[in-house]
Amino acid sequence: MSLQTPLLPPHDPEASASVSPVVDLETGGVIALHVPPGASELAPGTLPLLLDLPTHMVIGGSGALAPLHEALRRSGRRPREVILKVHGPCQDADRRALLVGLDGLRAIGYLVAFGGMGVGSLPMELVTEAAPYLIVLAPELVARVPDDHRRTAVGEALATLARGISAHVLTPGITGEAQLATVRSWGVRLAEGPLLRPGPDGRVRVPLPVRKPSRTDLMLGPRVQELLLPAVTLPERATSEEVVEAFGTEPSITSVILVDEYQRPEGSLDRSRFLLSIAGRYGHALHGKKPALRLADPPRTVPRTTPAIAAMQVAGRDSARVYDDLVVTDEVGRCLGVVRVSDLMRAATGPYR
Repeated sequence: MSLQTPLLPPHDPEASASVSPVVDLETGGVIALHVPPGASELAPGTLPLLLDLPTHMVIGGSGALAPLHEALRRSGRRPREVILKVHGPCQDADRRALLVGLDGLRAIGYLVAFGGMGVGSLPMELVTEAAPYLIVLAPELVARVPDDHRRTAVGEALATLARGISAHVLTPGITGEAQLATVRSWGVRLAEGPLLRPGPDGRVRVPLPVRKPSRTDLMLGPRVQELLLPAVTLPERATSEEVVEAFGTEPSITSVILVDEYQRPEGSLDRSRFLLSIAGRYGHALHGKKPALRLADPPRTVPRTTPAIAAMQVAGRDSARVYDDLVVTDEVGRCLGVVRVSDLMRAATGPYR
């Protein structure tokens, strides 16, 4: 069995060849695009990007990071749409500079990831102190799973570590279903690789292995930051036509969040209701060129430390919007991403991972 989802518009075959889809194994949807280090430009569209960033650039401070910010400015992208995969060694003398640099990137709005885990030289204690959003296993490690039981044990241990620090795990280089079944048994939700690339018809086919039950979650369930998915955001002044275009990028996008200049959520557009309004009689004529905020609902926000049970209570307060995505916010009210009610239900009512 497999889930099928289009990745990029069919008229852009070059773009689909230059990026690798990051696939949510729970839903089969593409949640981000991994842009290779040698790419001449960032991928178009509204899906979040995963970009490689050497540790020496972070340690080098604002001057070393200027090319990154300039590339984003030229592409029209915002930091909140980018996951930075930091990779490479870090000497003890540079540790403080790395942590300060990562805090600065997060303050701007980037999501932070560590790459090459399981093979690289970054100490685990440094990774836990940095509290990344995402841990990316080394492709060399994943390539030897499940045939090499020792490498398999390393991968499972890293997945356990990630759960302990509320981070997602991404397994790159997935080439076979046996690999996929193994990493899925660890509780890994995100993956990329040749097995998950779009076929000739532009669709991604995700084999869905059967999950093994795990130990019962705590009574209140995990915190929502463990279930966080990148949000598709647009400026609060975006038109309805721009929102239609964003929804058309990827059918697994369930909501578009309208944010202000400080990345604080101002409106939430549910896919079904919004497209129904536009598709109705005279809908495009009435709304197409006008601000989408007119059709938006107030965002239902939860702090990132909210337990799953408490988040479900927030979702259930309005029966008309009970299945709308919740917007996860940081300590100053900025949008970190979204959490889907279906994920909350799985987390709260049974083994989630």
